[in-house]
Amino acid sequence: MNSRNEENLKDLFERFVGAEEAEGAVEDFQMAERILREHAAPEPDKELIAAIKSEITEAIRRRKESAFRRIAYKMAPVAAVFIILAAVSVRLFERGGGGPVKVTYASMIPAAIWESDDIAIDDLDLAILTAEIDELESEVVTLELGENGGNGRSAVTELEMELVEINSDFWEG
Repeated sequence: MNSRNEENLKDLFERFVGAEEAEGAVEDFQMAERILREHAAPEPDKELIAAIKSEITEAIRRRKESAFRRIAYKMAPVAAVFIILAAVSVRLFERGGGGPVKVTYASMIPAAIWESDDIAIDDLDLAILTAEIDELESEVVTLELGENGGNGRSAVTELEMELVEINSDFWEG
């Protein structure tokens, strides 16, 4: 060990123990280092290294095989679906390939509503919903302005809940 490393080691030990104990610890450290250098660890046997490498190679091969099987098992149903779809498509194409395609149109909304200038008045459900929303809006404005003299915050909350309920009913059908 060179003198610079010895000084650094001594400074390090002095941070934890006193100066005399630090010198003893440095000497003990140097003696342990010398013993380790004189008695090097034996290298493992070449047959042992070869056996370990063959076990690692076999484990990697098994892992790759199982990964391939997992992928194959996951892809098999997808491939089966594509094959079935292709077979059904070919049969349908063979059956219906001769004639022209006939398109049928249907209207879900009456023509009177489409042609109207005011859809809310022509559709009864929409007219009722619009009237309820307008009524709730006027009540909320009244309560927020404090014109009714009561506790407006709880009433506003109730009206907002009613408005949310009406809006959710509208979207449900």
